[in-house]
Amino acid sequence: MIQSMSRVAHCTDNGPMEGFWGILKREMYYKKKFHSREELVSAIVEYIDYYRNDRPQRGLGILTPMEYHDMLMAA
Repeated sequence: MIQSMSRVAHCTDNGPMEGFWGILKREMYYKKKFHSREELVSAIVEYIDYYRNDRPQRGLGILTPMEYHDMLMAA
């Protein structure tokens, strides 16, 4: 992943990443209490693995991001 910073007067540059963090908070963070930083970091890492490998997405034709990536690489 490459860090990006929004350009001046281009508020939509960071839209996809903002959307991802919104999904992560709605599906994982708001449902649980974390008692340590390590517990939170571990939960985020696990969620990102789930999001990439197991969570189908309508915008990708009901494929997971990794399935979609593999399909594009095979083409």
